[in-house]
Order: sequence, then C-alpha cells, then structure tokens
Amino acid sequence: MKPKRILLVDDSARDIELALDALQQVRLANEVVTLRDGAEALDYLYRRGEFAGRSDADPAVILLDLKMPRVNGLEVLRQIKADPKLRPIPVVMMTSSREDQDLVDSYALGVNAYVVKPLGFHEFIDAIKVLGAFWVVLNEPSPRDSNPPVAPAPAP
Repeated sequence: MKPKRILLVDDSARDIELALDALQQVRLANEVVTLRDGAEALDYLYRRGEFAGRSDADPAVILLDLKMPRVNGLEVLRQIKADPKLRPIPVVMMTSSREDQDLVDSYALGVNAYVVKPLGFHEFIDAIKVLGAFWVVLNEPSPRDSNPPVAPAPAP
C-alpha cells in the first residue's frame, strides 16, 4: 500500500523548505504536497481547478498555517470540519500566532493540534520531525479509509 500524502499549506517559502527538510530527515516515505494559501488547499481537497483530475486519496494529515493570503487557515479549517467526508482528516494548525483568540477559535472549529512555530531553526526542525512522526507513523487513522462508503437506502 502506498504511503498517504502529507498536505503542507503555508505561504512562507522558508517555512515550507524547513518543513520539507525536517520531514526528509525523519525519513518518512510519505509524499508531501505543498500549497501556498488556503484557496489552493480547498481546491486540492475538493478536487477543483488545477486539481480537478486528482485521483489520489485524501491526505493522512494537513499541516496548516493560520495567517495566509486569500483564504486564511481558520476558514480552511472551518470548511474541512464542516464536511463529513473531510472531517476525519487530522488538521494541525502550525502558526507563529500566540494570540489566545486564534487558539480558542482553532479548537472551537475542531483542530486536532495547535503548534506555535518555534522561532529558532533547530527548534522548528525538531517540531516538524515530531509532528511528522506522530501523525503519519504513530497515529491510527479513522477506519473510513478502509471501508467503502455505504450508499444511502433508496427513498420509499
């Protein structure tokens, strides 16, 4: 079975590069799809626009920045957790925001974890390694992926 993808959504090229380097250091076999804003993330998840032909499974985990152009992380999270098909995907908010309201709003919308990006290079790398190992290797995903969807009963 092919390892599931990690979806990394961040508008910072530096943070994307550091995260990819950290995940490579952990030697995860998972492919990482990187997107630069929330609108691209929603298009990817809903197979719209340039991702309309995407046939691969949903990601194993979404690492989501909070403050992004076009559509911010809270709105992406809101749409994911409101959709019964996408709701089981773990979402980790990765942000530099230490604002209490961002934390409260994220958990109110159903985020699975909230991680403040460490400012130091080595601390950031270590945080990504731990996140990748936990969500991709240790975490048990919902059995929804192994069971085909059940068709609704026909109306009488």
